[in-house]
This record gives sequence, structure tokens and C-alpha cells, in this order.
Amino acid sequence: MAGTRPHGRAERRSAGELESEVLAALWATDDALTPAEIHAEIGGGLAYNTVHTILKRLYDKGLVLRDVDGRRGAYRPAKNAAELTAEAMHQALDRGPDPIAALQQFVTGLSPREEEALRDLLGGNGS
Repeated sequence: MAGTRPHGRAERRSAGELESEVLAALWATDDALTPAEIHAEIGGGLAYNTVHTILKRLYDKGLVLRDVDGRRGAYRPAKNAAELTAEAMHQALDRGPDPIAALQQFVTGLSPREEEALRDLLGGNGS
């Protein structure tokens, strides 16, 4: 039957999902990691060569750096998770026709804790 997978095969993950998993593994440590260490961390039936491909894509995008100071072939993130998320938010706002409306929609979806943090960051005390 078309579209079915043989028993025992892992679901195929998208390139974006794999990139996120590699970045998460790198963010979880202060050390640069080799492809073998990343492969062991991610697991899930992922081919070792796929880790190399994902690292090359991330390197080409400027999201990881090759460690030139230590172990050969080790990688570290170019930006931390918060920096990367903030960059994506800025890019999303820049793409839309009405960034103020997008911000309004975004803020209405914040949890009370997130709203309080935003108010603190903007210097407001909520009153």
C-alpha cells in the first residue's frame, strides 16, 4: 500500500526538525561536539551521514561553527537558543505587512508569566 512504512522503521523527520534536534544537542553543553557525539545524543535511528549533512546545512546557514581551537571536526552553536528565537521573531515581523498588528496578536497570546516578563523588560510595572 502506498504511503505505509514497514514495521520497525522510524518516522521520517523533516530537515527543520533534524536541525532543531542537532542545535538542541549543541545547546545542552558548553563543549564543542563531534558528529559522532551528536549522533549518539540524537539517536532515533538516524543515519550517521545524515548528522554530517545537517551539520553542513547548519554551518552554511551560519548557525554552527567548526571548532578550530580544539578537537578536529567538533561543532558549537553560533548563537544561543534565545538569540536564534529572537532573530526568527524579528524576521517574521519584517515579512508581514503590518508588524504592529502581528505584535498585538502575539501579546494577546502570552501567558500571565510571559506578559509580566515583557512588562518588566519594557520598564513598566503593570499599573
